[in-house]
Amino acid sequence: MSGVLSGKIALITGGASGIGRATALLFAREGAAVVIADMDESAGESVAAETSEAGGKAIFQRTDVALRHDCDRLVQRAVSEFGAIHVLFNNAGIIRRASALELSEEDWDRVMAVNLKSIFLLSRLVVPIMINNGGGAVINMASGWGLAGGARAAAYCASKGAVVLMTKAMAVDHGRQRVRVNCLCPGDTDTGMLRNEAAQLGEATNRFLSESARRPLGRLGKPEEIARAALFLASDASSFMTGAALVVDGGGLAGVG
Repeated sequence: MSGVLSGKIALITGGASGIGRATALLFAREGAAVVIADMDESAGESVAAETSEAGGKAIFQRTDVALRHDCDRLVQRAVSEFGAIHVLFNNAGIIRRASALELSEEDWDRVMAVNLKSIFLLSRLVVPIMINNGGGAVINMASGWGLAGGARAAAYCASKGAVVLMTKAMAVDHGRQRVRVNCLCPGDTDTGMLRNEAAQLGEATNRFLSESARRPLGRLGKPEEIARAALFLASDASSFMTGAALVVDGGGLAGVG
């Protein structure tokens, strides 16, 4: 198999569904061997099998990215199986739809652990591997709500805003070591997580999705569209980009069409 990621090893967290799944399949089609990490063992094994059946190379490792020991095992497995890691996509994330007054301390801690602490835990393990191999690409999953606030999403917005600035700080620290660090800022994308938001808010799913599609392009994003943006940041097509927050949101931050 040949492609823009031919010979590369990519580690993708939250790879069992949504944007992570779409990215794992796309990266594999473009020649990468893929390590899929997720809490959902059944779905993760299914994505790995789907990738392998399509002619790619993929393994699944059940991982809670908020736990240091799980992250240690994940990276050790990736290196043991494939020998290196060239691309790290810190994609795993959760949302709790609540204001600061409504939010429990436990939910605040969990959102911060999954969305932000996991990037720290995995980056400090993977970036040295990249440096030893002559460089690599780290892609962090931020959000349009990491650049602008949203209603009843205090912890999520705080975590994603921190991801944007952590990305910039890492880019400054590791640019001379040929490790590029960028983040994606998607708008509402048609995933299970988005549909779960409707349930958290007690809203009808169809109405919630319709309101989420109110942006200049007039629709939700597709996981495959965000995956293509991740592929751009992982590949040499973005070789002069680091520290960037790439917005892929159908014009949501530009204004309502």
